[in-house]
Amino acid sequence: MPEKKVSLPAKLINGGVAGLVGVTCVFPIDLAKTRLQNQQGARVYSGMLDCLTKTVRTEGYFGMYRGAAVNLTLVTPEKAIKLAANDIFRQKLSKDGKLPFWGEILAGCGAGTCQVVVTTPMEMLKIQLQDAGRLAAQRSVSASAPAASPAPSLVTSRTAQAGHAAARRASATSITLELLRTRGLRGLYRGTGATLLRDVPFSMIYFPLFAKLNAVGRREDLHGNPQDRAPFMQSFMAGCAAGSVAAVAVTPLDVIKTRLQTLQKGEGEDSYRGIIDCTRRILNREGPLAFLKGATCRALVIAPLFGIAQGVYFLGIGEKVLGLLG
Repeated sequence: MPEKKVSLPAKLINGGVAGLVGVTCVFPIDLAKTRLQNQQGARVYSGMLDCLTKTVRTEGYFGMYRGAAVNLTLVTPEKAIKLAANDIFRQKLSKDGKLPFWGEILAGCGAGTCQVVVTTPMEMLKIQLQDAGRLAAQRSVSASAPAASPAPSLVTSRTAQAGHAAARRASATSITLELLRTRGLRGLYRGTGATLLRDVPFSMIYFPLFAKLNAVGRREDLHGNPQDRAPFMQSFMAGCAAGSVAAVAVTPLDVIKTRLQTLQKGEGEDSYRGIIDCTRRILNREGPLAFLKGATCRALVIAPLFGIAQGVYFLGIGEKVLGLLG
């Protein structure tokens, strides 16, 4: 059975639609992940649910979607590049419709490398917007700490409100312009090495694992593209399972990347000179468990995100859209 060829425009549409749907569903959990990973000194949040509850209380419902506009804008090219690149590499490395295991790993490696062009600036801007609320909350906690009588409570409340109002005033556009003005294009690509260090291993784990899970129960004599025969639910569950495993596996690298890309630090929080310095400081000051901060959140974000992505991709939404247009 010959392998079905999917056009590049269809792959880009599939990846883009999948990214938009997925990000809309799981963005609040991603915000909680960023804030939990950046906690170093004062514990503003005790966990994911506590973080989301306090965010809604102090910043409103849409506070959970701080930075979502950046993701919704850039996730289309990011996810499209990732999924399309992996598919192209798999087709190039396949022989007689079969792809060896080393080819699956190389295809994932290539996909992870290609997406960094979009992922790094997207993550850079998103993290600043997501973490602004945590910094404002930390300042309000610090301001209320010395108060022993009820008299200063109004001042504390106004301080907290002012902090959150300042956090809301920041925008992706203003951050981008400031980075370009003060640091040039390199400012937007701060943490590129750490992003590569996270995304390449993630893709090397995710795509081969997904391919294996998606092929469970398939006859070995069928050499066609799994897109021709994989049911939607199997693709969805394979994407969820592979995504959660890969997400947890690279969580330590995600913690390092998040810390390096965060520009504004809270009181008593470390700044880092690079990947090695960040790793050493986290290990010495916070212990090895700090590298697993946000692991549950990452699994809860990545699992449905890639489950939806693979489900949409294998449903062939892009092909249908092109068919309607053509």
